[in-house]
Amino acid sequence: MRLFIASPVIIEDYETIQKSFEGIIEGKWIAEQNLHLTWVFLGEMEDAAPIIEKFSQITPMESEIAIESLGYFGRPPRILYAKADSTLLYEKARECKEAGFSLYRFKPHVTLCRIRQIDDYKAYKEQVKAYKEKTLGKVLPQIHLYKSELKESGAEYTKLL
Repeated sequence: MRLFIASPVIIEDYETIQKSFEGIIEGKWIAEQNLHLTWVFLGEMEDAAPIIEKFSQITPMESEIAIESLGYFGRPPRILYAKADSTLLYEKARECKEAGFSLYRFKPHVTLCRIRQIDDYKAYKEQVKAYKEKTLGKVLPQIHLYKSELKESGAEYTKLL
């Protein structure tokens, strides 16, 4: 089974963000109910028991964290994401690492769209810039272990803990 550790998020007006990129990018938007901030992607695991033991060492976050601005990964951009940048997130990441999880190149973000093509690169850059330092939502003060199943309709997530 494919496992990952993540916190659920709320994007206040996700539909408006999606509409603001219509005609500018083509891609697969993440279903709103699947939006999350990934702490650790564990991949395929035969047995969840060792993960559950490590996971028990991670304490809940103390408060919600603001999600502000948009960004992207790749050249050309392949992932459009919402930024969550707080020292609290890096402190929690350190706690995950101390529990024995690998956080290779951890950058707190919420994937919004997997970009296939940018139809208007200038408009894309302007639209990303329009969301600079704009509060978009929040990371909820919860951390869960999820199972991910890839289906034809898209990824389906099940909360295990």
